[in-house]
Amino acid sequence: MVALRPNEIERFCSRPNDQATVVLVFGPDDGLVAERAKSIVKSATNGVDDPFSLVRLKGNDLASDPARLVDEALTISMFGTRRVVWVQDVEPKSCLSAVEGLLDHPEQRSLVVLEAGDLKKTVALRKRIEDHRTATAIICYADSAEDLRRLIETETRANGVTIDPDARDLLESLIGGDRLASRGEIQKLLLYVRGQTLISVEDVIAIVGDASALAMDELVDAIASGDITMTDSIDGKLAAAGTHVSVAIGALIRHFQSLQRLRLDVDAGSKAADVVERIKPAVFFRRKPILTRQLGLWTIQRIDRALTILDEAMLKSRVKPTLAKPIVADAFMQIARAARAAARN
Repeated sequence: MVALRPNEIERFCSRPNDQATVVLVFGPDDGLVAERAKSIVKSATNGVDDPFSLVRLKGNDLASDPARLVDEALTISMFGTRRVVWVQDVEPKSCLSAVEGLLDHPEQRSLVVLEAGDLKKTVALRKRIEDHRTATAIICYADSAEDLRRLIETETRANGVTIDPDARDLLESLIGGDRLASRGEIQKLLLYVRGQTLISVEDVIAIVGDASALAMDELVDAIASGDITMTDSIDGKLAAAGTHVSVAIGALIRHFQSLQRLRLDVDAGSKAADVVERIKPAVFFRRKPILTRQLGLWTIQRIDRALTILDEAMLKSRVKPTLAKPIVADAFMQIARAARAAARN
């Protein structure tokens, strides 16, 4: 069986195919891997954590005893229900021989769920399962913007609250990358607003994610917009919070690289506001006019100069780590002053 398509995955997780004997759940999003594997196991066992019908193993159990997977899968459940063997932290090389002994076994009727990390297409375990007629492979990528929106809507609806569209956009920008972490942040927000019927932007800012992430965006925008006072203030707050200067300068380099790409579209004839509107993933609405203004301040030549200043500061800060903070702070001020001068002109 080939790997399931995205639109087939959720349906399979909620109702596993009776013909499937081995399911490999893997991918770069560890949280989503764990969530989907748990959903499959819960569906296959009807939510009953019965030691006679559900067996939990770790990957190192199979590394030391490959035959155990076959033994567990061929054991008949005491009450006649389908037996489920759930193997977490699978190591593909050591698990391959255990799975090989099971895939073509004529008496195999149990459901084996393998939970692994990110596996390339060339990994033998993945290829073997994707090519087998009774096995299923489910890959778990990081949530897209659409996935995050669906997750937010599902969780808020289940808790009887609505979320302001602007608050939802901000929340989407602060979560993602790991499904369990995203769900945890949403649950934390829902706990914070208990008793309310509407989640606002202020609620999201107050409780979700790392506050330094928002402060970093503020610092980047202050520098690129030429706000020297704000640059100095936010830089000080990040330093007090323990944010290393390399994180801040790295964020600013990425911002100017993004401005460089956007500015090329402007130079090709697009309006700055339209270019900002097309950014994927979407920019939080409060930043859109700020970015539009920055595109008016920064020409390609000025952006190149800013990136040169930042690259040199990054190098100097690594060569002289004891002077890293003043070196980076000076680079920030140079760029902020250049933006202010452009605004005056």
